[in-house]
Amino acid sequence: MKSRQTLVLYLLLVASLTLAACSGGASDTADDAQGATVLGEVNPLEVTGDIVTAGSSTVFPLAERMAERFGNEGYSGLITIDSIGSGAGFERFCVAGETDISNASRPIKDSEVESCQAIGRNPIEFRVGTDALAVTISQENDFLTDVSFEQLALIFSTAETWADVDPSWPAEPIQRFIPGTDSGTFDYFVEEIFDEDEAPILGASNLQLSEDDNILVQGIIGSPYAIGFFGYAYYAENTDVLNVLSVEGVEPIQENVDNNTYPLARPLFMYSDANIMAEKPQVAAFINFVLTYVNEEVLDVGYFPASAADLEAAGDAWTEAMQ
Repeated sequence: MKSRQTLVLYLLLVASLTLAACSGGASDTADDAQGATVLGEVNPLEVTGDIVTAGSSTVFPLAERMAERFGNEGYSGLITIDSIGSGAGFERFCVAGETDISNASRPIKDSEVESCQAIGRNPIEFRVGTDALAVTISQENDFLTDVSFEQLALIFSTAETWADVDPSWPAEPIQRFIPGTDSGTFDYFVEEIFDEDEAPILGASNLQLSEDDNILVQGIIGSPYAIGFFGYAYYAENTDVLNVLSVEGVEPIQENVDNNTYPLARPLFMYSDANIMAEKPQVAAFINFVLTYVNEEVLDVGYFPASAADLEAAGDAWTEAMQ
C-alpha cells in the first residue's frame, strides 16, 4: 500500500513539474511586479539574423531600450528601428511588406489589416505598455496648469489667442506644436478631442507639425505661449524645461494611469505576423524578450506598465503564433 501511495505521489509530482515547465511557471509570474509574461526563455547569445522595425515615435524609445538590452545580453544581429509614425509604420508593414515589426501608439485600423492580408500578412497585436499622452507647455508659462477637453478643442482649433479660451489668460497668439498626420499620437488626440474629425486641428493657425517629437519639444520651450502634445517619455526627458498639464483635473502620473482616471492614457503596441516569426526566428525571439522584460524597463523609459492581463494576452498571442 505504501509503495502504491509513493508511486501516486511521484506521478503527481512529475505531472506538476511538467505543467510548470510547459506554462513557464504561470502561477508565479503572471502577476510578477516586473511584469514578466509566461514564455519560454530566450538566450540572446543564441539569436542570429537582423530585424527591421518601424512606426510610432512614441513607441520608439521603448523599442530602442529593449533592442539595446537584447544586444547587451548577447544578440549580435542588427535591429533597425525607424521612427516614422504609426500610420507610416503600418504602410511599410502592410503595403510595402518591408518590416518585420510595426510599432504603434494606436490599434491597427481595419483598412490596414486588409492591406496586410492583401500581401499575405495577418497582423498580430502585442501590448507592450501604456502612455499617458502629455500636453505640455514651456516652464516660462505662468498661467496654465490644467485644461479641460472643451478647452483643448478650442486651443487646438479656432482660438487665436489664449484669451479666446479663458479671458483671464493673456491675449497672446497660441503657438501650436503637434505630431504629424502619420502619427498615432495625432490620430489618438483627434479621436479623443475632435471625435475623429481632423479638420478643426489642421485648420488652426500658428500650427507646426512634425513626426520628430524632439522638434516639437524645441518649439514648445521656445515660447511661453506655445503648447503641444506627444508621448509621455518625451516630457520625462525634458522635465527641466517643460511643464505637463493636468487634463480634466487629473495628473498624468502612474497612479492615475493604473486606476484609469487620466483621460488621455492609451495602449502601446508592437505588431508582427506568424509567418514572419516562423521564417525569422530572431523576430519571434525579440518579441518574446520584449514581452518578458518590458516592465523592467518601461518606467525608466518614461511610460507605464501594461497590466498583467494585457501582457498575458500578448504572451498567449505569441504562443499561438508559434504553433
